Amino acid sequence: MRMSRVRDIGVRYEGLQPPQEECSDPKCPWHGHLKVRGGLLVGKVYKARAHKMVVVERDYLVYVRKYRRYERRRSRIHAYLPPCIKVDPGDTVLIGETRPLAKSVAWVVLGVLSKVSSS
Repeated sequence: MRMSRVRDIGVRYEGLQPPQEECSDPKCPWHGHLKVRGGLLVGKVYKARAHKMVVVERDYLVYVRKYRRYERRRSRIHAYLPPCIKVDPGDTVLIGETRPLAKSVAWVVLGVLSKVSSS
């Protein structure tokens, strides 16, 4: 039985597992040559329509001093999706910062932390 070749990407995060599938994509951090450096973010997949690209949405709070309250804000980040990772809109994913891969893509999906329940 042949062992799958999975690189150690150097990211330690609770619940993150290497993908079961193997791909030959050079931009895959697990099976290719892409280095993950910089920040790690957790977010929800907002859109997964484009080929090998997803939009990840993060909700966060910002304190407004004038009103002494917090306001909700959100940011949407474009992330590269390797073919060995399968996601659906609504899934919670971990993304890592990398070099610019396209005009608006400098993040890559590292894994799915929780799947959305399909009804």
